[in-house]
Amino acid sequence: MTALPQTVVCQVPFRRRLRQRGETTTSPVEAAPKVPQGRVPRIARLMALALRFEQLLCEGKIRNYAELARLGHVSRARVAQIMRLLSLAPTIQEALLFLPRTTSGRDPIHLRQLLSAAAVLEWRQQLVLWKALQETTPAMASPRVPCESKKPRSAGLFGSEPAKHL
Repeated sequence: MTALPQTVVCQVPFRRRLRQRGETTTSPVEAAPKVPQGRVPRIARLMALALRFEQLLCEGKIRNYAELARLGHVSRARVAQIMRLLSLAPTIQEALLFLPRTTSGRDPIHLRQLLSAAAVLEWRQQLVLWKALQETTPAMASPRVPCESKKPRSAGLFGSEPAKHL
Protein backbone atom coordinates (compact mmCIF):
# COMPACT_ATOMS: atom_id res chain seq x y z
CA MET A 1 0.00 0.00 0.00
CA THR A 2 1.18 3.46 -0.85
CA ALA A 3 0.68 6.24 1.70
CA LEU A 4 -1.01 9.26 0.23
CA PRO A 5 0.37 12.69 1.10
CA GLN A 6 -1.74 14.37 3.74
CA THR A 7 -2.28 18.07 4.23
CA VAL A 8 -3.18 19.68 7.53
CA VAL A 9 -4.80 23.09 7.37
CA CYS A 10 -5.36 25.20 10.47
CA GLN A 11 -5.82 28.85 11.32
CA VAL A 12 -3.34 30.44 13.68
CA PRO A 13 -4.40 33.80 15.15
CA PHE A 14 -1.57 36.32 15.39
CA ARG A 15 -1.07 40.05 15.67
CA ARG A 16 1.17 41.87 13.29
CA ARG A 17 2.70 45.04 14.62
CA LEU A 18 3.42 47.94 12.32
CA ARG A 19 5.86 50.68 13.32
CA GLN A 20 5.12 54.19 12.15
CA ARG A 21 7.10 57.16 13.50
CA GLY A 22 7.94 55.49 16.77
CA GLU A 23 4.37 54.33 17.47
CA THR A 24 3.34 50.72 17.54
CA THR A 25 0.00 49.88 16.01
CA THR A 26 -1.67 46.59 15.40
CA SER A 27 -3.19 45.47 12.19
CA PRO A 28 -6.88 44.55 12.11
CA VAL A 29 -6.17 40.80 12.35
CA GLU A 30 -8.66 38.86 14.45
CA ALA A 31 -7.55 39.06 18.09
CA ALA A 32 -7.03 35.89 20.11
CA PRO A 33 -9.67 35.19 22.76
CA LYS A 34 -8.87 36.68 26.14
CA VAL A 35 -7.74 34.10 28.69
CA PRO A 36 -9.28 34.67 32.14
CA GLN A 37 -6.82 35.52 34.89
CA GLY A 38 -6.06 33.10 37.68
CA ARG A 39 -6.17 29.35 37.80
CA VAL A 40 -8.94 26.82 38.23
CA PRO A 41 -8.92 25.60 41.86
CA ARG A 42 -7.45 22.13 42.33
CA ILE A 43 -10.65 20.83 43.94
CA ALA A 44 -12.61 21.82 40.81
CA ARG A 45 -10.12 19.94 38.64
CA LEU A 46 -10.33 16.91 40.94
CA MET A 47 -14.14 16.97 40.79
CA ALA A 48 -14.03 17.05 36.98
CA LEU A 49 -11.50 14.22 37.03
CA ALA A 50 -13.76 12.11 39.27
CA LEU A 51 -16.66 12.62 36.86
CA ARG A 52 -14.46 11.65 33.91
CA PHE A 53 -13.20 8.55 35.74
CA GLU A 54 -16.78 7.51 36.46
CA GLN A 55 -17.66 7.93 32.79
CA LEU A 56 -14.71 5.78 31.72
CA LEU A 57 -15.70 3.07 34.21
CA CYS A 58 -19.36 3.08 33.08
CA GLU A 59 -18.38 2.86 29.40
CA GLY A 60 -16.11 -0.10 30.18
CA LYS A 61 -12.99 1.60 28.81
CA ILE A 62 -11.37 1.20 32.23
CA ARG A 63 -12.00 -1.94 34.30
CA ASN A 64 -11.30 -0.77 37.85
CA TYR A 65 -9.58 1.73 40.14
CA ALA A 66 -6.30 -0.19 39.92
CA GLU A 67 -6.17 0.34 36.16
CA LEU A 68 -6.99 4.04 36.63
CA ALA A 69 -4.17 4.33 39.15
CA ARG A 70 -1.74 2.57 36.85
CA LEU A 71 -2.63 4.82 33.91
CA GLY A 72 -2.49 7.98 36.05
CA HIS A 73 0.77 7.02 37.79
CA VAL A 74 -0.84 7.45 41.24
CA SER A 75 -1.76 5.05 44.02
CA ARG A 76 -5.09 3.25 44.23
CA ALA A 77 -5.72 5.10 47.50
CA ARG A 78 -5.38 8.45 45.70
CA VAL A 79 -7.86 7.33 43.02
CA ALA A 80 -10.25 6.25 45.78
CA GLN A 81 -9.90 9.69 47.43
CA ILE A 82 -10.75 11.44 44.19
CA MET A 83 -13.69 9.11 43.52
CA ARG A 84 -15.12 9.80 47.00
CA LEU A 85 -16.03 13.28 45.74
CA LEU A 86 -18.80 11.58 43.75
CA SER A 87 -20.62 10.79 47.00
CA LEU A 88 -21.14 14.51 47.64
CA ALA A 89 -24.57 16.01 47.03
CA PRO A 90 -25.08 17.09 43.39
CA THR A 91 -25.42 20.75 44.40
CA ILE A 92 -22.04 20.61 46.15
CA GLN A 93 -20.49 18.91 43.11
CA GLU A 94 -21.85 21.66 40.88
CA ALA A 95 -20.61 24.37 43.24
CA LEU A 96 -17.13 22.81 43.20
CA LEU A 97 -17.04 22.72 39.41
CA PHE A 98 -17.94 26.40 39.20
CA LEU A 99 -15.71 27.79 41.95
CA PRO A 100 -14.20 31.17 41.04
CA ARG A 101 -10.66 31.17 39.73
CA THR A 102 -7.84 31.63 42.23
CA THR A 103 -5.86 34.73 41.29
CA SER A 104 -3.23 34.60 44.04
CA GLY A 105 -2.34 32.58 47.07
CA ARG A 106 -3.71 29.19 47.99
CA ASP A 107 -7.00 27.67 46.95
CA PRO A 108 -9.81 28.34 49.43
CA ILE A 109 -11.06 24.73 49.63
CA HIS A 110 -8.99 21.56 49.81
CA LEU A 111 -9.81 17.91 49.26
CA ARG A 112 -9.01 17.14 52.91
CA GLN A 113 -11.83 19.47 54.01
CA LEU A 114 -14.39 17.80 51.75
CA LEU A 115 -13.61 14.15 52.39
CA SER A 116 -15.15 14.23 55.87
CA ALA A 117 -18.33 15.75 54.39
CA ALA A 118 -18.31 13.08 51.68
CA ALA A 119 -18.29 10.42 54.40
CA VAL A 120 -21.72 11.63 55.57
CA LEU A 121 -24.39 9.68 53.69
CA GLU A 122 -27.31 12.12 53.94
CA TRP A 123 -27.16 14.95 51.42
CA ARG A 124 -28.97 17.40 53.73
CA GLN A 125 -26.26 16.99 56.35
CA GLN A 126 -23.62 17.38 53.66
CA LEU A 127 -25.22 20.67 52.62
CA VAL A 128 -25.12 21.91 56.22
CA LEU A 129 -21.41 21.03 56.39
CA TRP A 130 -20.83 22.70 53.00
CA LYS A 131 -22.50 25.93 54.17
CA ALA A 132 -20.39 25.88 57.34
CA LEU A 133 -17.25 25.38 55.24
CA GLN A 134 -18.20 28.33 53.03
CA GLU A 135 -18.73 30.54 56.08
CA THR A 136 -15.39 29.59 57.65
CA THR A 137 -13.52 30.14 54.38
CA PRO A 138 -13.10 33.91 53.92
CA ALA A 139 -11.78 33.53 50.36
CA MET A 140 -15.10 32.07 49.22
CA ALA A 141 -16.88 35.36 49.82
CA SER A 142 -14.17 37.86 48.93
CA PRO A 143 -10.75 37.90 47.28
CA ARG A 144 -7.93 36.71 49.50
CA VAL A 145 -5.95 39.42 51.26
CA PRO A 146 -2.39 38.54 52.30
CA CYS A 147 -2.06 37.76 55.97
CA GLU A 148 0.29 39.94 58.05
CA SER A 149 0.90 37.45 60.85
CA LYS A 150 2.75 34.19 60.37
CA LYS A 151 0.82 32.28 63.07
CA PRO A 152 -0.41 28.79 62.07
CA ARG A 153 -4.09 28.85 61.22
CA SER A 154 -6.71 26.33 62.23
CA ALA A 155 -7.48 23.74 59.57
CA GLY A 156 -11.15 24.66 59.86
CA LEU A 157 -14.35 22.81 60.58
CA PHE A 158 -13.39 19.55 58.88
CA GLY A 159 -9.67 19.43 59.62
CA SER A 160 -7.77 18.81 62.79
CA GLU A 161 -7.13 21.65 65.21
CA PRO A 162 -3.49 22.77 65.69
CA ALA A 163 -1.66 21.59 68.79
CA LYS A 164 -1.91 24.02 71.71
CA HIS A 165 1.39 25.45 72.86
CA LEU A 166 2.14 25.16 76.56
